[in-house]
Amino acid sequence: MNIKEIKEMLNLMNENGLVELEIEKDGTRIKLKRGASGNESFSGPIIMERHAQSTETDVRKVAEPVNERVSTKTVEIRAPMVGTFYRAPAPEAPPYAEVGQTIEPGQVICIIEAMKLMNEIKSEIKGKILEILVDNAEPVEFGQPMFLIEPL
Repeated sequence: MNIKEIKEMLNLMNENGLVELEIEKDGTRIKLKRGASGNESFSGPIIMERHAQSTETDVRKVAEPVNERVSTKTVEIRAPMVGTFYRAPAPEAPPYAEVGQTIEPGQVICIIEAMKLMNEIKSEIKGKILEILVDNAEPVEFGQPMFLIEPL
C-alpha cells in the first residue's frame, strides 16, 4: 500500500463517518481507528442492508448464521462499539426486544456495557425483529450483527 491509498481510506472514513477501518491487501493489513484519545462517541447502531444469501459458502457466510426465513430485503443492526451485550436493563427485568416484535425508531433494543458504562442502543428504523443474533451477556465486537430486522 502507498500513501495515496491510505489517504483515500482516510477520506472514505471521513465521508462516511466511520470510526474504524481495517483492510488487507497483498498480504499487508492496515487498521485505521479514530478517537485514540479515548474520547470516542457514537451516534448509534450501524445499520447494514443484507439481501437474501445464496447457498454458496465463503468465509463471510461462515462467520454469520444463514437464516432461511430472511426476506429479500432485511437490515442488520450492528454493534456500534465493543462491549457486553445485554437484552434487558437488569437480570430479572423483561428484555427490551423479542423476536417477532415490531420496533420503532428511537426505541431501546439492548444495552452494551463498555468500560463499566451502560450504553442504550436504540433502533434507527421501524421494523419487525426476525432474529436476535447475540446471546445475553455475551461480548460483541464493533460492527458485529446483533439483530436481523424486516423494515416496515
